[in-house]
Amino acid sequence: MAKQHIGIVGLGVMGENLALNMESKGFGVAGFDLDSKKVDSFANKTRGKNAVAARTQDEFVASLESPKRILIMVPAGKAVDAVITSLRPKLAAGDLLIDGGNTLFHDTVRRIGELGGSGILYIGAGVSGGEEGALHGPSIMPGGNPEAWPIAKSVLQAIAAKADDGSPCCDWIGGGGAGHFVKMVHNGIEYGDMQMICEAYWLMEKVLGMAPDECSRVFADWNKGELSSYLVGISAEILARKDPDTGKPMVHVILDTAEQKGTGKWTGQISLDLGVPAPTITDAVFARTVSALKQERVAASAVLKGPSPTFSGNRADYLEMIGKALFCSKICSYAQGFQLLRKADEEYKWSLRYGTISSLWRAGCIIRAQFLGKIKEAYDRNPNLANLLLDEHFAGIIASHQPAWRKVVALAVDSGVPVPAFASALSYYDGYRSATLPANLLQAQRDFFGAHTYRRVDKPGTFHTQWNA
Repeated sequence: MAKQHIGIVGLGVMGENLALNMESKGFGVAGFDLDSKKVDSFANKTRGKNAVAARTQDEFVASLESPKRILIMVPAGKAVDAVITSLRPKLAAGDLLIDGGNTLFHDTVRRIGELGGSGILYIGAGVSGGEEGALHGPSIMPGGNPEAWPIAKSVLQAIAAKADDGSPCCDWIGGGGAGHFVKMVHNGIEYGDMQMICEAYWLMEKVLGMAPDECSRVFADWNKGELSSYLVGISAEILARKDPDTGKPMVHVILDTAEQKGTGKWTGQISLDLGVPAPTITDAVFARTVSALKQERVAASAVLKGPSPTFSGNRADYLEMIGKALFCSKICSYAQGFQLLRKADEEYKWSLRYGTISSLWRAGCIIRAQFLGKIKEAYDRNPNLANLLLDEHFAGIIASHQPAWRKVVALAVDSGVPVPAFASALSYYDGYRSATLPANLLQAQRDFFGAHTYRRVDKPGTFHTQWNA
């Protein structure tokens, strides 16, 4: 029996779909899972195809050609370590392990180090696109041992989504944990995008009094222009859907408590660790944690008072303003994400290519959007661009759209409707464009109570004042 080109450990929906994707591109695939039912499912779906459903790990490893390429698709954390530990004695120098889960990049760095003496190569690859993307073409962000890339490249680029220009949404990110770090930032941006879209919908419903199907038509219209994206498109579909049991709009029968898997939280935490402002991404995470306080919010709603939403203007004009606010906030969220990538690159020396990263997100992934092409163009013009807001294209959009953005945030505040992502993005923009900030008083406070010193505007050095003298 011919040896298989690649193996997959973990035959959940993502692993199984990636295997089917690989087989459809001409690669022989071996699949293994500790759950025999998942192996049975894989065997049934690959009957007659170039695939092996292995019943034991030994059978699985023996079915692979050398150097052996193994994609690990199990939950991040201890499960990945367990798979590596069990596979390691069965592998030889030059074999390759690829972790395709949502792994914290520090863990990827640790695993590369632990495998260093064995000669076993390791890649941490972020994979975005969900179940559909895994089957038809995801965005893939690989990083790790550079010598591993030639071994994995043909398979990963073959199964990746293709952008409009035909290029695969998969390319080498960098050494160490670069691939998983970029995927983490992708997910952080995804949190921001989702929250902003929810805020736009909420303003339509709560301030303008629009029904979900009316909101759906607005999102569908937005999806034809500068806001065109996967998330805007699916939001239009969701808002149009009726619950078959009650006939009510589907969004009205879904409980308003959002869950999360942790990658957005990691983005916020690491932005704090690296000293990079990412308030919009972080506020999107906090919006989910506030939503989870459902019982407290219901109780508080009977006690805590605020303004009632009112609107007396022109609905069409305001809808246009909401769209502009959404786009401006989106630009700021991406700017924060790319600033975080830049700072991490300075810290870890990955030699990230920001235009390439944005191009990998043009198709297949959850944050795929029309304007990612413009981000690539911005970094093609200036690979050392300090902030996306400073690019002439995006600076021009913010300049033209910001009056509407400010009016939307102001009306939301006056109406008592929370818009944390819109508001934090605007605050970020205003802070970044300010030549001076009130941190002079803050430094004086720190020096007053803790003798932390300060710098002066008129001469070099550090200074301390005896404030109580």
